[in-house]
Amino acid sequence: MKNLLPTSTAGSLPKPSWLAESETLWSPWKLEGDELIDGKQDALRLSLHEQQQAGIDIVSDGEQTRQHFVTTFIEHLNGVDFEKRKTVKIRDRYEASVPTVVGAVSRQKPVFVEDAKFLRQQTSQPIKWALPGPMTMIDTLYDDHYKNREKLAWEFAKILNQEAKELEAAGVDIIQFDEPAFNVFFDEVNDWGIATLERAIEGLKCETAVHICYGYGIKANTDWKKTLGSEWRQYEKAFPKLQKSNIDIVSLECHNSHVPIELLELIRGKKVMVGAIDVATNTIETPEEVANTLRKALKFVDADKLYPCTNCGMAPLPRHVATAKLNALSAGAEIIRKELSA
Repeated sequence: MKNLLPTSTAGSLPKPSWLAESETLWSPWKLEGDELIDGKQDALRLSLHEQQQAGIDIVSDGEQTRQHFVTTFIEHLNGVDFEKRKTVKIRDRYEASVPTVVGAVSRQKPVFVEDAKFLRQQTSQPIKWALPGPMTMIDTLYDDHYKNREKLAWEFAKILNQEAKELEAAGVDIIQFDEPAFNVFFDEVNDWGIATLERAIEGLKCETAVHICYGYGIKANTDWKKTLGSEWRQYEKAFPKLQKSNIDIVSLECHNSHVPIELLELIRGKKVMVGAIDVATNTIETPEEVANTLRKALKFVDADKLYPCTNCGMAPLPRHVATAKLNALSAGAEIIRKELSA
């Protein structure tokens, strides 16, 4: 990246109220057919414009074309029945009705590639595209076919690799895999989770990232955080093996969290998207608060490898709040750039 401390977002941004219910996660679409296609593209343009106005360096689609960060990808695959649903506990945290794996999973055609091409046409800036990671995918389903979490994860890794290679060909600069499950299933992460993630990035020449956070600012997640005590050391479990992996960038949650900042030393050498914006509150950070989070991170991350970012997606936030937070992120990064150049 050309800029020192290039800013980015973890992924989702609020959708306009004419496309989906505002301040509601995973809201149904308000449009249908061709109107929905046009509406998604209009929302993508608007989301891009808001990122650019806020001075975000690495832009995304804001996940405007997706209803859900995992299931929108899965619903395009063979072998998953969305009519046959089961209630499961997602990441050992909250119950949800999920689709069922009923046969061998496969991808018949690209899922997000046309949307990525559209985004690429709108800007010359570096673009990042988020995909669900294999472990988070299997944790968002009921498996009635493979009946083996690891086996299903390897199948999803192959499918994700197919999609990722086509996204790269469409001009995506960074492909990010969202793996909040890495903060929960520690033995599986080290036994096969990181290995399946490396299968998903196999052969890619673009940069790759893994986003590991403590979740959207929804009640199930904020309630869970209250049980984690004064220090959140979950990253300590996965970071040593991630540091040795082929993943280029690790995206994580810092601001207003109880993550000991020194855990970043465990991924020394990796590029780090440091979450300097809290997505679980409508309180807007000051640029100095953002800068302070970045100063702490710089003790453990080389300046040329630090990417100021948000803790997680901002889809459930009011649009004006999300926009103000993006402005604060850019302003805080600029404070640190000036300090470093001085």
